[in-house]
Amino acid sequence: MHEDQLFPAEPQVRAVARELYRHAKNLPLISPHGHVDPAIIADDRPFPDPARLIVVPDHYVTRMLASQGIPPHRLGVPALDGTPSETDGRTIWRLLAANWHLFRGTPSRLWTESVLADVFGIVTPLRADTADTVYDALSERLADPAFRPRALFERFNIEVLATTESPLNDLTAHAKLEADGWGGPGGRVITTFRPDDVVEFDWPGWAGRIERLGVSTYREYVDRLRARRETFIAAGATSSDHGHPTATAEALPAGEAAALFDRALRGAAEPGDAERFRAHMLVEFARMSVEDGLVMQLHPGAVRNHNTALYRRHGRDVGGDIPSPTEYVRSLRPLLDEFGTDPRFRIVLYTLDETAFTRELAPLAGGYPAVFLGAPWWFLDTPDGLRRFREAVTDSAGFYNTAGFVDDTRAFCSIPVRHDVARRVDAGFLARLVTEHRLPLDEAAETIADLAYHLPKRVFQRTLDDGATTR
Repeated sequence: MHEDQLFPAEPQVRAVARELYRHAKNLPLISPHGHVDPAIIADDRPFPDPARLIVVPDHYVTRMLASQGIPPHRLGVPALDGTPSETDGRTIWRLLAANWHLFRGTPSRLWTESVLADVFGIVTPLRADTADTVYDALSERLADPAFRPRALFERFNIEVLATTESPLNDLTAHAKLEADGWGGPGGRVITTFRPDDVVEFDWPGWAGRIERLGVSTYREYVDRLRARRETFIAAGATSSDHGHPTATAEALPAGEAAALFDRALRGAAEPGDAERFRAHMLVEFARMSVEDGLVMQLHPGAVRNHNTALYRRHGRDVGGDIPSPTEYVRSLRPLLDEFGTDPRFRIVLYTLDETAFTRELAPLAGGYPAVFLGAPWWFLDTPDGLRRFREAVTDSAGFYNTAGFVDDTRAFCSIPVRHDVARRVDAGFLARLVTEHRLPLDEAAETIADLAYHLPKRVFQRTLDDGATTR
């Protein structure tokens, strides 16, 4: 990155941003929520070829190219319908380089070029005529032991990295990490409890996953999930994560919840059953959080698999999801009525609908001690999105009702870049407050360190041994 990248253009404000950034630049990285495969760290094998590191798994990249008529199978994304997918990494990389102009002005370009330069030391501009040069240089770095996952983890200065697993996951990678001194309670790599695939009736294969869970009744189901949470906690988990289509919460009588569960298990679910059941389970998971201390995270608002043709050919998580307007105030009231002021409960709310920042989320965080605002994610985790977030929520929620920065990424090598982007954006935002004489410089310096490091560490900590959390 240029030393002043993302800082305000006004010279006086930029000078203050530089000063504030220095207070956050070298702080350790706290990554309390993300989707990096823990086996990457556990196995510590060299990364694959450049295309399989940077192109194939990145749905930001494949989505943009698909929007211009380049189908994902040409980029190496596996197809479920038998369509042959490109296997030659150099061919995939050349296709990316030939279309690199499509990414002008996008965060994908910023992240990718920063990864190449700051992680791998490659500053050659990516173009069609430099594709092979960049590919060869990156391949050479990937073969060097200094660029294996654990070495990079140390160089990135990551203090803790949370991955995300289903209750059906046996946590083998985490067991290996713990045996190696990298995982478990207090470890550098921890897990997160993500039960969506056993909650969503309308997720294909739900009944089979319930069978794998080893239950046949609703009561067994709840007890089994509670037990799995304990296993996750033993593997270091400090939080759970819930990616529901909406933020709706509803406390149903146990008999009614059991009837919904039974109908779904028989394949006889009625319209609306799936939404009511996940709304009920959101309240049940909040209750479990009060009991076991896991911080609850809610990531609603994605219309999954909107591109039906893409889903049929390639499955989930390949760029076919679209954000949707999301309502929080009425939807979460049943949950917050019961737990919103309980000192044992903590919930971090995210959104893909930035119109909700000022209208709903910031006032909720300012009104309930259990509520914190999560950082912008997915379509909003961009320099401009992060800046708009601060502008929208600070009036009502301040800084300390937010959870600091959470990178929420699948791309391991982009973690330091994403944190650096957030620190630069916050430096610019705080610098404006300082130069407008709204915040003293020393307080701004303390605030940027809190946003970058202390807040996420504090918000995502486990419950204290006396059973109460501190805000």
